[in-house]
Amino acid sequence: MSEKTSVSIDVIVVGSGPTGLTLANLLAKMDARVCLIEKNEKTVSEPRAVSIDDEALRVYQSIGLKDKLSKNIIEGYGSIYKDSSGKEFSRVMPNTREYGFEKRNAFQQPTLEKILYENFLQFSNSKSFFNWKMLNFIQTNSGVKATITCQKTGKQKIIEGKFLVGCDGASSLTRKTLKIPLEGASFKETWVIVDLIKTINRNRHTEVFCNPDRPCITLPGPGQTRRYEFMMKANENEDNMLFEQNVRSLLASVGPDAHQGIRRIRAYTFHARVAKTWREKRIFLAGDAAHLSPPFAGQGMNSGVRDAANLAWKLSVGLDKNDSEEVLDSYEKERKPHAWDMINLALRMGKIMNPRSHFRAFMLKNVFRTLRLFGPAKDYVSQMKYKPKPSFSSGMIWPDGKKETIVGKLIPQPITEDPKKRDILLDEYFLNKECLLIFDEQPDKFLSKRVIDTFLEKECAVIGLTPEWSNSYRSHIQIVRDKSKFFSSSPYCSYIGSAMLIRKDKYVAAVTPIDKIGKLYDYLCELTN
Repeated sequence: MSEKTSVSIDVIVVGSGPTGLTLANLLAKMDARVCLIEKNEKTVSEPRAVSIDDEALRVYQSIGLKDKLSKNIIEGYGSIYKDSSGKEFSRVMPNTREYGFEKRNAFQQPTLEKILYENFLQFSNSKSFFNWKMLNFIQTNSGVKATITCQKTGKQKIIEGKFLVGCDGASSLTRKTLKIPLEGASFKETWVIVDLIKTINRNRHTEVFCNPDRPCITLPGPGQTRRYEFMMKANENEDNMLFEQNVRSLLASVGPDAHQGIRRIRAYTFHARVAKTWREKRIFLAGDAAHLSPPFAGQGMNSGVRDAANLAWKLSVGLDKNDSEEVLDSYEKERKPHAWDMINLALRMGKIMNPRSHFRAFMLKNVFRTLRLFGPAKDYVSQMKYKPKPSFSSGMIWPDGKKETIVGKLIPQPITEDPKKRDILLDEYFLNKECLLIFDEQPDKFLSKRVIDTFLEKECAVIGLTPEWSNSYRSHIQIVRDKSKFFSSSPYCSYIGSAMLIRKDKYVAAVTPIDKIGKLYDYLCELTN
C-alpha cells in the first residue's frame, strides 16, 4: 500500500446527505475550510425525503439558493384526511408564511442534493472526497484525524481538522465508533414505500387514508411524481408484499395510479430514537446520526437541516475562539429537546393515521368533524398550529424575563417594504450575519453613528423595522416596514421600542429597550469571539 498523504482542513463533514451538504455549504459560506467525505460515488439518484418545510427553505435562502430551489419544488400543499370508505373528514391547509415560505412543500431529494453539491464546489475553501470511506478517526488536544480510503484504488489519506461532524445516517460509523447509544424505540410496523414515475392522480395535496385495515398516505411531488406509503399487516410477508403485482393491488385500493410506471419499491421499519449525546469533545453528530423520526410529520430531513443551521455558526465560532465550550455545548442543549418534540409529533400523527379499530376510526372522524364547528379549534388544525414552534429555553440566549418572550424563538420573516416601495424578505438584508434589529416607529431615534459602527465592526448588520402602520424612510441605517404584519400580533407587538440581537440562524439571542442597546453589544461579543 502506498504511503498515506495528509490533508489539513477546518471541519470534516462525514456524509453527503441533505444534512451534511447543508452543513458543508453553511460552513464554507462562513469562510471555514470544509472537507466532505462520502462513501458513495455521487449524491443519491433515488427518491428518499419528499417534504421540505418553511424552516428548511429559510436555511437554503441563507446559502443563496432560494431562487434555484423554488424552480424545483411544489410550494404549499396540504393534507386531506379520509376515512376507510375514502370520504374526506378533515383538511389541513396552512396558508401563512411566517418564516417567508409555505409551510409544506414537495421536492425530490436527488435534485436538492445535486443543487447543494454543485453550490459547495464553487467555494475555493472546499474539498470533497466521493467514493472515499472513513475507516477510523482519533482525537487529539487540538483536533481530529480521520483516515479515509478510496473505494476504487484502496489508497488512503489522513484528513486533519479541528472538528468532525458525523452526518453519516442512521447506522452512523461516527456514532458507533464513539459507542453512543440511541434512546427510544423502533416501530413494529413495516411500511411499503412506492414511488411513481408519473401520476394520474390530480390531487395536488397529501391524502391520508385513516383506514384500520390498511393505513395509507400518498404524497405529491414535482414533475407529476407521487409517493404512496402502505402499512403492512403483522401476518404479511415482506418479500411477497414487494412483488409488483401486490403493489399494484395496493395502488388500486386508493386511487387511479394502479397501472402507472414505478420508480422504486422499498420496505421500511420506522424508528423514534435519539442519540444519548450529540457531542464527544471535537466530534459532533447531526441529522439521522443524531435522531431518527417516523415519517408521519415529514420532519426527518427537516430536523437535520435545523441541526446544520444551529451547528454551523457555532463551529465557526469554535474555529476562531479558543474559549468556545459554552457555544459548542449549546448545540445539543438547544437542538435535542426540539428533535424529541418533532418525533413525538410524528408519533401522534401516526396514531391518527392508524386507528387500531373501526370504532376508533369512527370516533376519530367525529372528533375532527366536531372541531370544524369551532373557529379556534378549526384554525389550530388547518393552519398546523399543532406543530411545535422552534424555540429554546436555554443555550446561547439571554432571557428577558417576560412570560411571553421572543428570546430563544425563530424570528418571523415578513415581506418588508423599503423606502423605494420594493418588497423584500427580511432575511435578504442579513443572510449570513448576526443582526441588530430595531423595532420601532422611529428605529434610528437613539442610534448614533458611533453605536452603529461598533456593531458593523463586528460584521453585524443593523436594520430598522417599522410596524405595519408606519412607513419606512431613508436614514443612515436601512429601515423597512413590516408589510406582512407579523410584528403587529402577539408576542412581537409588545416589543415595539426594542432592539433585538438576531443570531446567524435567525433566532433571537437577546432583547433590550433601544436606549440600552449597548448591552446587546456585550452579548454579541459572547456570541462571536
